[in-house]
Amino acid sequence: MTQSEFYNAADDLLQRNIDAGRGDKVTIVDDDGGHTHNELVDRVHRCANALREFGLGPGQRILLCLFDSIDFHTSFLGAIKAGVVPVPLNTLWTSSDYAHVLVDSGAAAVIVSEARLPVLLDAAQSVGWNGRVILSASRRQNNHALLTQLLGSAAPRAETFQSHPDDVCFWLYSSGSTGKPKAAVHRQTSMAMTARLFGQGVLSLNENDVTYSAAKLFFAYGLGNSLSFPLYTGATVVLHGGRTLPPVVNAILREKRPTLFCGVPTLYSSLLATADLPKAGEHNLRLCISAGEPLPEHVGQAWQERTGVEIVDAPGSTEMLHCFVSNRPGAVRYGTSGQPVPGYKVKLVDDGGSEVHAGEIGELWFSGPTSCAYYWNHPEKSQSTFVGEWTRTGDKYRQDSLGDLVFCGRGDDMLKVGGIWVSPLEVESVLVSHEAVLEAVVVGSSDENGLVKPRAFVVVKAGILPNDELKQKLKDFVKDKLAPYKYPRWVQFVPELPKTATGKVQRFRLRQLARDDSSERA
Repeated sequence: MTQSEFYNAADDLLQRNIDAGRGDKVTIVDDDGGHTHNELVDRVHRCANALREFGLGPGQRILLCLFDSIDFHTSFLGAIKAGVVPVPLNTLWTSSDYAHVLVDSGAAAVIVSEARLPVLLDAAQSVGWNGRVILSASRRQNNHALLTQLLGSAAPRAETFQSHPDDVCFWLYSSGSTGKPKAAVHRQTSMAMTARLFGQGVLSLNENDVTYSAAKLFFAYGLGNSLSFPLYTGATVVLHGGRTLPPVVNAILREKRPTLFCGVPTLYSSLLATADLPKAGEHNLRLCISAGEPLPEHVGQAWQERTGVEIVDAPGSTEMLHCFVSNRPGAVRYGTSGQPVPGYKVKLVDDGGSEVHAGEIGELWFSGPTSCAYYWNHPEKSQSTFVGEWTRTGDKYRQDSLGDLVFCGRGDDMLKVGGIWVSPLEVESVLVSHEAVLEAVVVGSSDENGLVKPRAFVVVKAGILPNDELKQKLKDFVKDKLAPYKYPRWVQFVPELPKTATGKVQRFRLRQLARDDSSERA
């Protein structure tokens, strides 16, 4: 076998900037300051050697419970260079979530940020996990190895593990918006492919760009935005280790001057509700991206009016690694998800797997070069999700007259009211356009006759009094905008919506709450 038949994702992403003469360019700006590409390369080489000296071999898994910083890039790429499989973890998970993954992954080691160490150790104790722990911190705790010390004592040049293009590269656990997380197993070539097809092909990223992603690196969307896209294109990335609260985001947009901002709909809505969102002339943005959930039309329009910058809505998935459908810069149609990213295919099918007619609602299936290989430890789920070249999403879409895809809801979220399908998203879009509403989610709930009707969970804006009068006003507001059978029979005010760390609403929790609250009737 010749050398050209080997491919290692870490080497590919790192070598591009070296070959382009950008070794001395600041490629990462984190909470500790700027880091050049040469510094990152040195750290990755040392990390690969350190992991080998730590006893980790090809194919073994190492969990990364790390906040966004150069330590994530170092650990993730260092593991891949050594042939070890990195598995990023959600840094807001509970002990029980970590316990599940420690057992499920069979990981031999973990690299963990100092603040998450107690939760992770509690999880390890609960399931009897006794793997190796490496600490990303400035000082030792409980005799755990320090990442900085391991890097400092490791040799500065490392041999690259000779992997093949379709070999396993890394895992990503799902966000858990529908229950227990499961791991999507990704191949070596997938990161570079998403960077080429979407990062360059749609976003036109280049070495003059500065990216900032509110979605964290453990999330598939954030991994592309903050690691593979910048490394592939030569752009600089801004990383923030803390939570992406609106004041923090607004300050970064003003002070760090990113040209590309990557957020989720919930965050865009929250930012619009603040008084200090940078206006046109107060930032350096050229483009914004939204993923994770469909972007409500009114949010996109309001954002563009306030900032002067459009948001490209681009659906993606953990299974496909990044965005595979997208609006196009300069031709955004808010309220739609756009069309397939070049290199990907989509189709809408009925329950029997046959393609639906134009304008009809069907389940979205997609095909492309970055689909994960399978779900770890879930053979039945793998078999039902991956059908030949196609991946089933469970999402319901229709295609409008211009060929753009319009999201209608998750398959298990769609409601049949009076024998007619109702899209929760359609009702939600009307509710959030009301001046009193900050966020709204609609789920199905049974009335006294056992018939399913829409129930709305609503978060009101600051200063608004949630009372019975407002409930009726919201019901009437929807009735005035949509067919009468679509209005929410119940409006339930909540202080906040249950969400994953990536901003996705956990609808299954609201469905459970609706079942538990069966005493309230229309």
